[in-house]
Amino acid sequence: MHDKISTLEDARRVAIELGLLEEEFDTIVSILDGRIPTYTELGIFSVMWSEHCSYKNSISVIKTLPRKGGRLLVEAGEENAGLMDIGDGLAVAFKIESHNHPSAVEPYQGAATGVGGILRDIFTMGARPIAALDSLRFGELDSDDANTGRTKYLVRGVVHGIGDYGNSFGVPTVAGEVYFDSCYQGNPLVNAMAVGIVEHGKTVSASASGVGNVVMIVGSRTGRDGIHGASLLASAVFSEAAESLRPTVQVGDPFAEKLLLEATLEAIAAGVVVGMQDMGAAGISCSTSEMSFKAGTGMKIDLDKVPLREASMSAYEIMLSESQERMLVVVKPEDVKAIQAIFTKWDLQAAIIGEVTDTGRVVIDYHGERVADIPAKGLALGGDMTPVYHRATKEPAYLKEVHSFVLSKLPDDDDPAGTLKELLGSPNIASKKWVFEQYDSMVRTNSMYLTGSDAAVVRIKSTTKGLAMKTDCNSRYVYLDPYRGGAIAVAETARNIACTGATPLGVTNCLNFGNPYDPEVYYQFKEAVRGMGDACNAFDTPVTGGNVSFYNESPDGAIYPTPTIGMIGLIEDISKVVSSDFKKESDAIILLSVGESNDKFDGLGGSEYLFQQAGVVAGHAPECDLDKQAALVKALVELADRRLLNSAHDVSEGGIAVALAECCFAQGTEKQLGAKVHFPLVANGANRVDTTLFAERQGVVVLSADRSNVDEISLIARSFGLDAHVIGEVTGDRLIVRDLIDESIAELYSIYTSTIPALLGEGEPVE
Repeated sequence: MHDKISTLEDARRVAIELGLLEEEFDTIVSILDGRIPTYTELGIFSVMWSEHCSYKNSISVIKTLPRKGGRLLVEAGEENAGLMDIGDGLAVAFKIESHNHPSAVEPYQGAATGVGGILRDIFTMGARPIAALDSLRFGELDSDDANTGRTKYLVRGVVHGIGDYGNSFGVPTVAGEVYFDSCYQGNPLVNAMAVGIVEHGKTVSASASGVGNVVMIVGSRTGRDGIHGASLLASAVFSEAAESLRPTVQVGDPFAEKLLLEATLEAIAAGVVVGMQDMGAAGISCSTSEMSFKAGTGMKIDLDKVPLREASMSAYEIMLSESQERMLVVVKPEDVKAIQAIFTKWDLQAAIIGEVTDTGRVVIDYHGERVADIPAKGLALGGDMTPVYHRATKEPAYLKEVHSFVLSKLPDDDDPAGTLKELLGSPNIASKKWVFEQYDSMVRTNSMYLTGSDAAVVRIKSTTKGLAMKTDCNSRYVYLDPYRGGAIAVAETARNIACTGATPLGVTNCLNFGNPYDPEVYYQFKEAVRGMGDACNAFDTPVTGGNVSFYNESPDGAIYPTPTIGMIGLIEDISKVVSSDFKKESDAIILLSVGESNDKFDGLGGSEYLFQQAGVVAGHAPECDLDKQAALVKALVELADRRLLNSAHDVSEGGIAVALAECCFAQGTEKQLGAKVHFPLVANGANRVDTTLFAERQGVVVLSADRSNVDEISLIARSFGLDAHVIGEVTGDRLIVRDLIDESIAELYSIYTSTIPALLGEGEPVE
């Protein structure tokens, strides 16, 4: 491919073909002092100014999130992943990112490389990964639609891609969530999170400091896979021609990544690494420009020295390749032999490809020709030459329609036992055991409570500490009320963390939305972020970083706005951890809550119950008083710290009835305990069975405890301004709720665990 372009007009045409805007091309020419860009330069700008890399349509909004405070050690966006102090000289590194569009095109590799990329973000900082999580969204699994076969193919491919990569790499996948809705039919979401531990003072920065230092590429060779994955695939609206984009999906090798992990941590421990960054989206283009910009330096790179696995690759292809399991490393000249010896020992490439300069520019040579010479601040996120847009907003027209749905006209439930069974068999509530059984959740033997509890808990070896971790978001709530839904996503994740006895520390987020050029979509985005920010301030959980994924649309329309929250919590004494299942006969069952709602139908809007009964997502999202929610979280932590609880389980999808049933489903044992409860119908005027049993009110937790602890629990609850009422006891092998429900736990559990395998056709070959 010839790199030079003859005229500005030819260059403009190429720029537009690569996804750049006309005004962006004019800015590029200005940055280059009026000269005609080369083909390689336009390729570099196209990926670095894509939404996926530049955040040009989102950065002004996400900067409003709380990015400092608490135990945060580095400000959000400063490093590859967030970093928080957990005491004893240790820090936790964690981050979540999306791999939505690649997974829609090629589900196995798309999901696998999503896991690989987020793991590299963790260990490039010097942290050893200890856990992985995921948040997955697919189209409807139980409809008669012809697309159901495609959904099954995507589910199987994504789940096996995640499982195979994580299992082979040797990191446990300990938690996650899986939702099904028609809005994700053409655009599934695959959000992957990783967590690692590192000692203070032993982290490495993604910075190219030290003029004269050597720039090396380590890990796998560079090929043609993943070219334009960040720009044409992840930063554009999906179309029916998506299959043609299959070559833009990266191909992962978890065994090579395992070697890369060990070599990287050994090199960092040896003190021979000045700076390091993963080559994820945009490959060499991104790592060279971002590391240079962060240090205020520049780089001169010779692409002839990049180890290739395919002959005759052009400079454009080498710079844009997103081949996996590669890193850019800056080392002192005297340490080159040492780092090469380490990577050679692990059977990995470690090639010198350039040096750090004082020019502030990324200069690229290939075959004796200068193919790129660009200021780093014109490419890197945060550079003052990169585009930042403030998009128009407009309240979505659909809100008036969904809010006009009159919940009081919904007939009350005359068969609550049958409804409970239907809810337990809903794909959104039913056990995801089929999914997490594909994952090795016990590798490294640190996992305690896993998928099935409100949050996973992983012990930190050589300490008494544990980390609770969770991903969560109810996108129906965000669809119905973007602000309140964004706040609820944070609040529910915090409750899940606190139900284990852990104190929430910080948040990473994956913001999945439609086309930002649509004012209604941008309204959803801004309002959801505003709600998230207010909630993070209420819980003192600063945002450590994350990912924005726009353009999640198909020909059928945009997905529900889905700001996925990943949260980490700390428990100082792992022996005090609390799980969600009932433990022993005669324990008191206590309902801990923030009090009565102002809305007598609170929690029915957007509920799984409403969707089942009326087939609609309508009404208003549940109320969410953030001050009361924060008090509830603190109360749960104190109750666990005093060892007063035998179980704690947050009420969410399906309401109190489903929560009670789930508490009866002991994890990992054959013994299932029943419950007999006698709480009254809600006292705020609705006086309905469905509002009592199936509404998804926020700030309600089902506890169990020794009867001798009830008075102290009530006293602590009142001190936090909360309500705590004994509603029954753990007993027998049936779930009995007044005269409304009387069902065998074994039968309910069978429904709960058999739904997903039956819908997926367990035993059918994996495509």
